[in-house]
Amino acid sequence: MNSEPIPLSKALASFDVLWSPRIVTRVNDYDVRIAKVEGEHVWHVHEDTDEFFLVLHGELHISLREPDGERTVLLPQGAVFTVPRGTEHKPHAPSGAAILMFEPTGTPTVGDRHDEIPEHVDATTGHALNI
Repeated sequence: MNSEPIPLSKALASFDVLWSPRIVTRVNDYDVRIAKVEGEHVWHVHEDTDEFFLVLHGELHISLREPDGERTVLLPQGAVFTVPRGTEHKPHAPSGAAILMFEPTGTPTVGDRHDEIPEHVDATTGHALNI
């Protein structure tokens, strides 16, 4: 673990690949991940863990499939939202965004179940990469 402060702006500037989270640090058994996002991700679900989002720049939309139907939450810069475990969801950022996420170490970025992965999503391993 890094014993020095990590400027998120510098970490975000170190990569350009969209929808490919990078691990900036760890807290106990959780990864703190950052990602650049634009366009649509895939519908996916994390069966055993919640997924926390903080929008650093831009605006993120998260569509949710819930028992009462489908809805979309809008997260402006500075907003946080937690997708409950077992909830199918699809993040999308029409104008692009930078996000920070907390997830248990080793959590696949495309969840346990997901739609087909589009070409613009780096899902080589399904896991976040270290910065």
